[in-house]
Amino acid sequence: MTLRRVMLFTRFERFWHWTQMVLIMLLLFTGFGIHGFHNLLDFKNAVTLHTGSALGLLLLWVFAIFWHLTTGTWRHYVPTTNGLLKVAKFYAFGIFKGERHPYRKAYWRKHNPLQAISYLALKLFLFPAIWISGLLYLLYTFWAGAAPGEALSWVAMFHTAVAFAILMFVIIHVYLLTTGHSFKEHVMPMISGFDEVELTAEEEAYLEKDEPGHIR
Repeated sequence: MTLRRVMLFTRFERFWHWTQMVLIMLLLFTGFGIHGFHNLLDFKNAVTLHTGSALGLLLLWVFAIFWHLTTGTWRHYVPTTNGLLKVAKFYAFGIFKGERHPYRKAYWRKHNPLQAISYLALKLFLFPAIWISGLLYLLYTFWAGAAPGEALSWVAMFHTAVAFAILMFVIIHVYLLTTGHSFKEHVMPMISGFDEVELTAEEEAYLEKDEPGHIR
């Protein structure tokens, strides 16, 4: 195996990541305003910005799902138990002892087992839950007559609970960026697209011949 700098995150993937981050931050900010945690926006503007950001994020997710399916990058999120316990032990204990991260990124799998499971759960459970409950809230007038009076309150509470779960994911995600390597080393791959990856001789030969711009 050879350690090389490889294009792991394509231009669209980086655009999707940073745009999603901005929209989620806007949704959290306006959501807190709607619930009265701050008065930096009046209620009407907060609702308008919240709704617009939500629709923008939903559209981005549609394109992202299509991109993952058509490019085959969904394979990076397939969960595996291979090495999962070692990674979990590292984050629970080893990271505080200065131990080396047990997982090395590969060309065919850029996420460690714990990341893959976390991102998959985010995409399969939390994201669908937040946009389904959000759409139900937004389209309440279309189904209000067929639902009990307290239904909207339950939808609102569920939507808020999922939003707090996503907030926790964001906090943990940012925290982990400050561990191990420097913050810059963690963030730069999502800016430049390149990261250090262990390649087999076949992968290295393929990239140098067919994708020379994707390897350094």
